[in-house]
Amino acid sequence: MKRIPAAVLASVATAALVVLPASGGDGTSGGRTVIEADTMAPVDGPYVGAANPIRGINGGGLPWQIDDAKVELTGTGRIEVEVEGLVLLEAAPVPPERQGINPAPNFVAVVSCMTTVDGVATTVNLATDPFPASTAGDSQIEDQLDLPEPCIAPIVFVGPNPGTWFAATGV
Repeated sequence: MKRIPAAVLASVATAALVVLPASGGDGTSGGRTVIEADTMAPVDGPYVGAANPIRGINGGGLPWQIDDAKVELTGTGRIEVEVEGLVLLEAAPVPPERQGINPAPNFVAVVSCMTTVDGVATTVNLATDPFPASTAGDSQIEDQLDLPEPCIAPIVFVGPNPGTWFAATGV
């Protein structure tokens, strides 16, 4: 029987320690950051309303604008979203008395993943609990979601409910 030199075993053990923490051990991304964004795109143009939903989620019924956003999603499903100034567009077609105001008392974040169910590609949308939103359009969302495996090409949406978005990751 051949013996493996101790130096080779030590090298293999060190390599395993370096590689294993990079994933969840089961092919998942574990606690690593999956999405980290400093911007979101507000609903506007052809995405306003139900004519052109993105992954089954309709745009708000009027155009929106956003001042600032920060999004972080980890492979364990931990999501943190901070939005500032997510309000109705300060221009037509929004009625003048509603421009620059957020009429929604709460925002939710929705993580949309492409995944497979029984070997078939499908979209899975998971929503956070509702979090308070000010009339100035400021909100902080922190929650834990049970992401599907795999979660391919995730998009984070913010809106008043799981079926409507006002802002999405993108520019």
